[in-house]
Amino acid sequence: MIDIKLIRTNPDIVRENIKKKFQDDKLVLVDEVIALDTEFRDAKTRCDYLRSQRNSISKQIGALMGQGKKDEAEEAKKQVGAMADELAALNVKVDELEAQIRERMLVIPNIIDDSVPIGKDDSENVEVERFGEPVVPEYEVPYHVDIMESLDGIDLDSARRVSGNGFYYLKGDIARLHSAILSYARDFMIDRGFTYYVPPFMIRSSVVTGVMSFAEMENMMYKIEGEDLYLIGTSEHSMIGKFIDSSLDESELPQTLTSYSPCFRKEVGAHGIEERGVYRIHQFDKQEMVVVCKPEDSADWFVKLYTNTVDFFRSLDIPVRTLECCSGDLADLKVKSIDVEAWSPRQQKYFEVGSCSNLGDAQARRLGIRIRNKETGNYFAHTLNNTVVAPPRMLIAFLENNLRADGSVAIPEPLRMYMGGKTELVPNK
Repeated sequence: MIDIKLIRTNPDIVRENIKKKFQDDKLVLVDEVIALDTEFRDAKTRCDYLRSQRNSISKQIGALMGQGKKDEAEEAKKQVGAMADELAALNVKVDELEAQIRERMLVIPNIIDDSVPIGKDDSENVEVERFGEPVVPEYEVPYHVDIMESLDGIDLDSARRVSGNGFYYLKGDIARLHSAILSYARDFMIDRGFTYYVPPFMIRSSVVTGVMSFAEMENMMYKIEGEDLYLIGTSEHSMIGKFIDSSLDESELPQTLTSYSPCFRKEVGAHGIEERGVYRIHQFDKQEMVVVCKPEDSADWFVKLYTNTVDFFRSLDIPVRTLECCSGDLADLKVKSIDVEAWSPRQQKYFEVGSCSNLGDAQARRLGIRIRNKETGNYFAHTLNNTVVAPPRMLIAFLENNLRADGSVAIPEPLRMYMGGKTELVPNK
């Protein structure tokens, strides 16, 4: 959510930003907010005047009674009563106007960074850099489910009977590999100075509307029937929500957190064969990183966060690239975003395995996350988040890039301590 002062003083900047995001249907919201805000401030001014007058006249009533001026005192009481009635009506109006303004402000997109490429959708995202040499082996790389089945590591049929499409059972060495990757990711981030968390896996609606846009919420979140609770789509939701209505001293910043959680997503829509299996699913696990910092530090932290993911994948010898999201592909709260994509030898292309986002002060404004400064006054924090790793999707990249011609899968050195010293996985089918 942007600062309403920007709409008051520079509405054209807001309008131009909406156009850059190809959301022209939202242009009308700017004029609506300006009109509602004018009415809101006029009502507030009238309230302040009435309170001042009421207090002044109320003080006179006692004096008038003491002077025996009963009729004048009664007239003054009527004036006070009329003012009280008008104030009550105005307070209701102020609350209604404030709600209408907030409703529109929540939909107006955040101001994107000047460096963001302009484009309509993800087809116009821009490659930034590649890390590692993508290899296409001479032998065929099977579909990832086939690789897992050859290692007796997945059961999709049972999962469909138990839960439906979009779910899975991992078992044996594949399940162990799944856990090993998460354990390694946890320790990787701890070694980089992040504090490890296991957060709540359900959050209230006040947190949901604070951390994401309505469109994202509708497409992603599962609602718990009969309760004000949602299953999280990523631990970022809980971790940013942790700071709701808080005031942090500058000396407490930056807050650098890494968190594990299961994630639950609707994943609406039909998908091709490569996105079946365990690529696009309703439930998965993820290691996340979250930073709360001063505004002047967020650009540097943005680079540090996506670099962490690149370094993590490269430590497992998986080629990756960074891809900057264009304006039309940015969610409304984001200032800037870079996806990390891993190489798929089977598809001979890169696919998304993580996303790093700088949200500026948008989440902090919605959730009331402020930084204390005695000299300049309190101000809103900046928040950032990024995926460290999200298996089982990451398992696809891992298995494809570590598959040998004989069907065995090499285990890189960093994972061996979590795999009981194993150096490879051998097919038993």
